[in-house]
Amino acid sequence: MRTPERRRTPNLLEVNTAVRQRLPIVIIALGLALTLLSSPGFLVASDHDDGETDTKGRNVNLTDLYAFREIDQNSSAAEPEGDLIFVMNTNPRSVARQQYYFSSRAKYEFHVTRVANRNDAASGRKDITIRFDFSDPLGGGQQRIKVSVINDMETKDGDALERRTTDTGAFILTTAINGTPVLNRVDFKGHKLTVFAGLREDPFFFDVEQFFRVRAGALGIGPGVGFRNPGLDFTAGYNVNAIVVRVPLALLQGTSSATTFDVWETISVGGKQVERLAQPAINEGLVVTNAFLNALNAIGPDCEAAALAGIQPCASAAAPILGEAAATLAALGNSSAQIGAIVGAFLPDVLRIDTTGPSGYAAAVNTSGRPIRGRKLMDDVIDITLSVVASNLPPALRTDNVTYTGPNLGGSGHKPLLPTFPYLAPPN
Repeated sequence: MRTPERRRTPNLLEVNTAVRQRLPIVIIALGLALTLLSSPGFLVASDHDDGETDTKGRNVNLTDLYAFREIDQNSSAAEPEGDLIFVMNTNPRSVARQQYYFSSRAKYEFHVTRVANRNDAASGRKDITIRFDFSDPLGGGQQRIKVSVINDMETKDGDALERRTTDTGAFILTTAINGTPVLNRVDFKGHKLTVFAGLREDPFFFDVEQFFRVRAGALGIGPGVGFRNPGLDFTAGYNVNAIVVRVPLALLQGTSSATTFDVWETISVGGKQVERLAQPAINEGLVVTNAFLNALNAIGPDCEAAALAGIQPCASAAAPILGEAAATLAALGNSSAQIGAIVGAFLPDVLRIDTTGPSGYAAAVNTSGRPIRGRKLMDDVIDITLSVVASNLPPALRTDNVTYTGPNLGGSGHKPLLPTFPYLAPPN
């Protein structure tokens, strides 16, 4: 048996499976979920379609969140030690050569918590919010953007610093589908943000249909099947509406010296939160019932933290949802101890980034097994996640056999990323 290396930051593939203190609430809820899962008629969803409703359009549907040090994507970055890149992708399955717009009724937001120690539990506290509001479409396929920075720790009553123009006085604008990327430089009290918003090729890659078949077989509600090789990339050829922002580390730090941050994104319409997303393939991979996905979209990670601590009313509301996730993990062959460890590693659902080391979803975890180095655009997050949540299954069930560059089933692959900001490939 190999002796543990105590001074090395562990890799995500070496997640600790010790029994967590949070395990009792998961096991109690598991019994509720097993009864629920035995009933027919529930829906399945992916992150590109989670929490579907009759009134929620695709332009207020989140697909993915990315957060990484710019130097790790671009070795020639102008501020190699000081800038982070946040990417919010929306409007899934946008077809090629079609102009799509951001909702003019919605608020698109990145939320950030300053974390004192990378081993700390996630709190879901909003220390910084970066908000984007869009106008109705203008001629030429563009929209005007209002960018706001809300510092809940230092700004009275959460009042926002708002900007509608760049540091040269021009309107902040989106990029039309066939236009040269508009890179808006926006000054917030000496902190320069760079903002891009517009259509890009969807960088996500996943054989989602086969995953649902595999999951259904594991749950006993479908025939047992494995992943095909190569897999079918269901996002190939599609675009997304992307918001990409270059954020100076100093803006996120404020008066603190924090180097670790928790990030998540939301969309709100009419003052009501309708979408929330952080880590990839967690909610939509483990939670099966569409109503539960809607419930998760309406709350924040602070409520998840309260639920795991047994604090009401979040604990009661979350019990069946946690139970369904635990049931899925059990069906994937995980023991009670492993289920507790996975819950401790991935909930509350935030994307943590420790900026003192290279970015990458599998780069490192903290003492709870939580990934702590953000997510880059080409990280194979599905295989990484399957290696943890399905570690007891045969190797053929722990990879969807899809890569960014391909060739995947049908010969598909994605366009090369841009070498400079905004990094995502041009739209199809």
